[in-house]
Amino acid sequence: MPKTGDSFIVSLTPSQVAWGTYRNPTNRAPIQGEGYIAIPRNYAVAYKIYNSKNSFTGLGYNEFIATSSDGFINEELLLAQGNTEAGDPYAKNFDIKGDLKRLGAWFAYAGASAGSKVKVTFTSPTEVYLEII
Repeated sequence: MPKTGDSFIVSLTPSQVAWGTYRNPTNRAPIQGEGYIAIPRNYAVAYKIYNSKNSFTGLGYNEFIATSSDGFINEELLLAQGNTEAGDPYAKNFDIKGDLKRLGAWFAYAGASAGSKVKVTFTSPTEVYLEII
């Protein structure tokens, strides 16, 4: 579980800022506006951020209350999900639970694009503060 003050910074890739259209959509039609924040594996392991297929789920494990520095995201449920290979318990990305477009909308609102940096800071074991830096 993350501790207060733990953080990481990621550079946004084209896939992160336009997930619904940038990827090869083999299982569904392209969807405008989707986005996500990658979780580097070393941080997922160090902070014990799991995906939902792991037995550790819930606040502080794969769900976090998120707020952005600009107020666009305000106490919304951030979900850690995905993995790098089958059976891996650690999450590889964040999105707003139930809304793949929410982070994409935040990126657009904040003027973020591929190459922009996002800082994720844990303000408690269950809460995160998101900033475009």
